[in-house]
Amino acid sequence: MRALGPGSVSSFLKIILDVIYVGLWVWVSLLAVFTIAVLLLSFNPELITDKLHIGGSADELISKGPLFAGALAAWALLSGGWMVIVERLRKIFATLTAGDPFHPDNVLRLRVVGLMLAALEIGHYIFSALAHWLAPDEAKDIGGGFSLSAWFPVLVVFVLAEVFREGARLRREAELTI
Repeated sequence: MRALGPGSVSSFLKIILDVIYVGLWVWVSLLAVFTIAVLLLSFNPELITDKLHIGGSADELISKGPLFAGALAAWALLSGGWMVIVERLRKIFATLTAGDPFHPDNVLRLRVVGLMLAALEIGHYIFSALAHWLAPDEAKDIGGGFSLSAWFPVLVVFVLAEVFREGARLRREAELTI
């Protein structure tokens, strides 16, 4: 089986990335709606406690609602970051399917993927610190330490971006050769 061109592994992977991209759009949209709903309900818990006949839990909803909304918003931001990564990968695999792996735009796309992976890891540290500070009892299971296995893919993607940059440069030189 071929790696590049129509009907290849790269075209199959692009289809998978297309499906994941649409799923991420739906997921982020739902998270945004739930975040707004939780935030609104935390300011007016009678809307839900009257309908569900919940007795004394309105105070808990008022106190933990903004934290839950913040967690949902952080989850939406994380998913949005993954959406950016998948979108760039879709474009890279589109060039692979077209048989043009060293397209000059792939360098920037890989750099964006690397930056987004780094931003997601830094965001994980920030979210973990905030969770431990705002809700220490609920956040005891959230890890926030340095992980080499999280930073290794960032470095790999940046190295691959430089490999693609060099490949694009060599292709440009070959096109200028008579």
